[in-house]
Amino acid sequence: MKFANGNWMLHEGITGHYPAEVYRYQIDEKSINLLVPTQPITHRGMTLNGVVFNLEISSPLPNVIKVKAYHHKGKVKKKPAFHLYDTNPQVVIEEKEKEISLQSGDLKVSVTKGNQWKIVFSDKNGELTHSAFRNMGYMEVDGEGAYVKEELHLAVDEKVYGLGERFTPLIKNGQVVDIWNEDGGTSSEQSYKNIPFYLSSKGYGVLVNHPEKVSLEVGSEKVTKVQFSVPGEQLEYLIIGGSHPQEVIKNYTSLTGKPALPPAWSFGLWLTTSFTTDYDEKTVNTFVDGMIERKIPLHTFHFDCFWMKGYNWCDFEWDDEVFPDPEGMLQRLKAKGLHICVWINPYISQQSSLFDEAMTNGYLIKTKEGDVWQWDKWQPGMGIVDFTNPKACSWYCEKLKALMDMGVDSFKTDFGERIPVNVQYYDGSDPYKMHNYYTYLYNKVVFDLLEQERGKHQALVFARSATVGGQQFPVHWGGDCSSNYESMAESLRGGLSLCMSGFGFWSHDIGGFESTSTPDVYKRWAAFGLLSTHSRLHGSNSYRVPWAYDEESVDVLRYFSQLKCSLMPYLYTQAVETKDTGIPMMRSMFLNYPQNLSCQYLDKQYMLGDSLLIAPIFNEQGKVDYYLPEGKWINFITNECIKGEGYISEQHGYLSLPIMMKPGAVIPVGKNNQRPDYDYVDGIAYHLNCINEVTTVNCKVYDVEAELASEIEVTYGEGTVTITSLSNNKAYDIILRGIDNASSDIGVVTPTELGVAIHMNEMVKGDSVTIKYFQN
Repeated sequence: MKFANGNWMLHEGITGHYPAEVYRYQIDEKSINLLVPTQPITHRGMTLNGVVFNLEISSPLPNVIKVKAYHHKGKVKKKPAFHLYDTNPQVVIEEKEKEISLQSGDLKVSVTKGNQWKIVFSDKNGELTHSAFRNMGYMEVDGEGAYVKEELHLAVDEKVYGLGERFTPLIKNGQVVDIWNEDGGTSSEQSYKNIPFYLSSKGYGVLVNHPEKVSLEVGSEKVTKVQFSVPGEQLEYLIIGGSHPQEVIKNYTSLTGKPALPPAWSFGLWLTTSFTTDYDEKTVNTFVDGMIERKIPLHTFHFDCFWMKGYNWCDFEWDDEVFPDPEGMLQRLKAKGLHICVWINPYISQQSSLFDEAMTNGYLIKTKEGDVWQWDKWQPGMGIVDFTNPKACSWYCEKLKALMDMGVDSFKTDFGERIPVNVQYYDGSDPYKMHNYYTYLYNKVVFDLLEQERGKHQALVFARSATVGGQQFPVHWGGDCSSNYESMAESLRGGLSLCMSGFGFWSHDIGGFESTSTPDVYKRWAAFGLLSTHSRLHGSNSYRVPWAYDEESVDVLRYFSQLKCSLMPYLYTQAVETKDTGIPMMRSMFLNYPQNLSCQYLDKQYMLGDSLLIAPIFNEQGKVDYYLPEGKWINFITNECIKGEGYISEQHGYLSLPIMMKPGAVIPVGKNNQRPDYDYVDGIAYHLNCINEVTTVNCKVYDVEAELASEIEVTYGEGTVTITSLSNNKAYDIILRGIDNASSDIGVVTPTELGVAIHMNEMVKGDSVTIKYFQN
């Protein structure tokens, strides 16, 4: 919200009150409490009347500092609130002549004493950001009430990222952002997944700890400030430090929750019925059998909305006119090696067989007058399940469990954004706070049921909406995009933005959702989609099977689906690390190379895990311009060696694109290219991009149960590479990519199109071998 009218004045009808000095303070073992009037106090009489702030400064986790500022303390504390993990860390509090400071880990906050109000956040490298006079404020707005705001300083060339899945430019400077979930597609400033957390290029993050609407002016109202404001009497925010942007995200997800690990099978190709198309079991089998006949690996089939009768959503009952034997159908599909997902949402139509039951038992959100809240958009006469009512949650889960007993493995938890505010909840939650927070309860209820019934690491939803903490319930997809290159690019921006907001896994509708793409767009999007963490073919009013486009689309989809399956030893290990650390699998270039100024701006390429750079193609000509950081990079498909640092221009056919192995990369590749869940170490090959400098790379491979299956250490030297087993390993191959010749005392050296291969027999922990290689 904009309060200022230029640099000197406020808009008409707005009165501002700003902290002026620290008048009094208290220090205990864990926190600093400040009494801060909004005018300098020069005599006792000035303590009468006027606006006063109270500030509480503390630390819930190492390298995280919380600031709570409030005007009137007596306001009833309303639910809900984000769940933040608090480890009660040791802090160091110092009182000096001119300042008081609190340090948690390497992060420090210093408050100036006396009549020069300033609060500075710093780490071992110096100041990160600060708030000074007229930055924090209690703002009275005629006709609206009060707001509390804060403005944190932006340094020269400091860039801001994150704030959820935003389809606007990746760098948020100059943007106005309202944290308010809406169903707005992928082509506007609205977002399904609004996260009041931003990441700075200067090495810190900020979480505004409010589920309700948070308004941000990111270098927009004032070009050197990020302003955030909320209605009411208090404001709470947390500064999150870290030595590297990835470290900031690790700390943020330690605070708000780490992503769960999706099952290995979910990384394979998904195919859906699409939305409003006509389909029955015969149609579904035509799709599935068509994929099998064309040797396209397919692993999950999704039934979208019309598995239920129109007007009845959600009654969780199969449309018996179209699917007379649903349980038998699911078992027949599963016999073909498929997992099953079905569409749901939290809305109960008045025509649903469940509406009266839900209404009678108080399972639906009510109006302030006590009636069931209803409207006619989406499902005419629909109500919304009240997930603040534990009995409603159990009731909802009973309906889903019946589907799971039939053979359903996962649920697409659609919607969750269209949540009204003129309502009341069972537990008395504030409807304004619940608007964004509702999706957390919705997805948690469904995810917890799946985990309870299927086991740990076997649960996933396919969710569209999210808020803080929603990363604990993957996977999220990008919503309703159009079927063109522009929408493909905005989808990628949204995904990278979400992944810089604490989310580890992300997907999108291959080929676009609205209308039907050209065969050209479909083929390029298929490559991009199968080089994302999760890959789904889905549309609105047309099918997404490749032969509906052209025969070359079949070849492209087959190729990249097989490629992804063969990369699963690498991908699933990266997924396990995402589960453990919170660092996303799909990363903006900035996350891997924060000190590289060029990488700070890149939004049409990304890192898939730590070692593969992906640059999708966004035009009919097959042209791509992408950036490589310093070092020798190797195209994983073409084996071409390219030297960074700089921009590269290339042209690619549909069966290739830049998939670049970073210098020193060790990529474990499986021998099975037909499914994503298999014994990854059986016949595994480690692909190496050798570098002529002394560097050690550790490479782990986890199995489908997320247990460590293999671990090797690769040490590069001048023309040598030493492989050391850190576990007992089955026989494997070492592929030296782009190498002309090599020699080894152990293993057979074989020239290949990719370089040279050395076959290693079983090795016990501690065994090692040194390979000498030669390169033109």
